[in-house]
Amino acid sequence: EAAVWFRKAAVQGDVSAQFRLGRLYESGRGVVKDTKQAVHWYGLAAEQGHAVAQWSLGLAYKNSLGVEKNEREAVRWFRKAAEQGDPDGQCNLGVCYQKGQGVGKDDEQAVQWYRKAAEQGHAASQYNLGVCYKNCRGVGKDEQQAAEWYRKAAEQGNANAQCNLGVCYEDGGGVVANDRTAALWYRKAAKQGCDIAQYNLGRCYETGRGLTKNKQLALQWYRKAAKQGFAAATKPLRALLAK
Repeated sequence: EAAVWFRKAAVQGDVSAQFRLGRLYESGRGVVKDTKQAVHWYGLAAEQGHAVAQWSLGLAYKNSLGVEKNEREAVRWFRKAAEQGDPDGQCNLGVCYQKGQGVGKDDEQAVQWYRKAAEQGHAASQYNLGVCYKNCRGVGKDEQQAAEWYRKAAEQGNANAQCNLGVCYEDGGGVVANDRTAALWYRKAAKQGCDIAQYNLGRCYETGRGLTKNKQLALQWYRKAAKQGFAAATKPLRALLAK
């Protein structure tokens, strides 16, 4: 039903309807899934200046969704979305600059775009900005800033940020060291399936850092990490099983 009305409006040039029709074709909701049709409607909306459609079209070019992979085209559309203030476009453009995909590698430009999105509350960009501060990529090393951006992302549920914030608390990087708080953040990330956090939580249970020692729970978390292919978990898992 919705697809019928969106199509009528889209054909008449309604930019919002064009974008929504693209979304329906991408997801297969109410229509037969058709990524080429999705790209067609995203393209029409994007040409009319619809920022989220521009970002969606950029993703299509980046991931060869209904169109041949073209990283330069992806960058072009991410930039259009980013310049309109779209945080997803800003984040993706930052990633392109950081990885040199479709554009010359430039860590400083990456940081600039991550910051724009991060200041809008975009969790992935907050995490990426934290990583840049931690590893001196495109910005001076600043562990306090790294921890602060990790925290912002972690509080929004970003698992990688939760894990990295745990590391900050365990090592005293940019925050006052606190093993119990480290374990708390590791647990949040581990429950979301973050393999490094699962390994770190297993280590906390094995050694009693921030948690009461518990061999069975240590084994449980080491197993979870190892099952995901996290190689570092294999050795302590075997050692603990042998005890």
